[in-house]
Amino acid sequence: MKTPSPVASAKFVLQLPKAELHLHIEGSLEPELMLSLASKHGIDLPYRTLEDIRAAYQFDDLQSFLDLYYLGAGVLMDEQDFYDLMWCYLCRCREENILHTEMMFDPQTHTDRGIALETVINGFTRAMDDAKTGWQQSSALIMCFLRHLPEEEALRTLEQAMPYKDRILAVGLDSSEAGNPPGKFQRVFKRAAEAGFFRVAHAGEEGPAQYIRDALILLDVQRIDHGVRCVDDPTLVDELASTKVPLTICPLSNVRLCVYDHMKQHPVLDLLDRGLRVTVNSDDPSYFGGYLCDNFNALGTSLGMTEQQAVQLARNSFEASFLAQETKQKFLSLL
Repeated sequence: MKTPSPVASAKFVLQLPKAELHLHIEGSLEPELMLSLASKHGIDLPYRTLEDIRAAYQFDDLQSFLDLYYLGAGVLMDEQDFYDLMWCYLCRCREENILHTEMMFDPQTHTDRGIALETVINGFTRAMDDAKTGWQQSSALIMCFLRHLPEEEALRTLEQAMPYKDRILAVGLDSSEAGNPPGKFQRVFKRAAEAGFFRVAHAGEEGPAQYIRDALILLDVQRIDHGVRCVDDPTLVDELASTKVPLTICPLSNVRLCVYDHMKQHPVLDLLDRGLRVTVNSDDPSYFGGYLCDNFNALGTSLGMTEQQAVQLARNSFEASFLAQETKQKFLSLL
């Protein structure tokens, strides 16, 4: 008789080699850095203390979070600010044994404030290069389009980014999902594909399961961010299990944004056991109460995630990445 796999402990999770594929770098802005940068640039925030900021981190839905998210991003002004933001997260990767990360950033959030795209990318990539030199940290950037804005603005952003194509791995689609279906961005994703970018899109978080299908068919994405609403369409669940299209699921985020009332309701392990290539990620860790290990540990505490399931989630994270196959195998061998 086979011995059942024990529940994954926090120590087991910490030691597990992992990749993170759904992380908004602006969403890793911790309150301490937010206040420090606001002071540096003389920006008047509606918060005076760390406690004021943390008290604001109680969200009713995605939009209430986005309002605070964009406010926080407003303290990022010069290249060093973007370096410091990126450096803090990559140091966290080192602490949590995240060997590879593919991080999203929102250029329109910054260029609409008059910040040059060059400033953003130079700050980010300088920190990424330093982390690679310092401890072989593997990392890449995903440039996301804001779906609440017109597609014409996304097309302009894509053109602005072409001189930095060697520093951007993929394009994505984020921000307010309700009322902004994937089909709104068909042209920009077609152009991105022609330019050789990998493609991902948020779908099936607050939007319906049909948005997942639309993202796959209309945008030709290779990975779905969130995707938890697939459970509303059993046929889609079967198709995702068959095709192994990855879902980058963010459990703590889903609970904090009221997609689920409690972690015990979350379907991620059920989807894993049904053969879907689901991964665990932190989304916007500063705002949602935890980084990658915190998300894994929440599954252990609330859903009884076993060591075997934790290993499979980690395996999925490398397999779902856009790394070259040889590099994937190098990381997978560590499991």
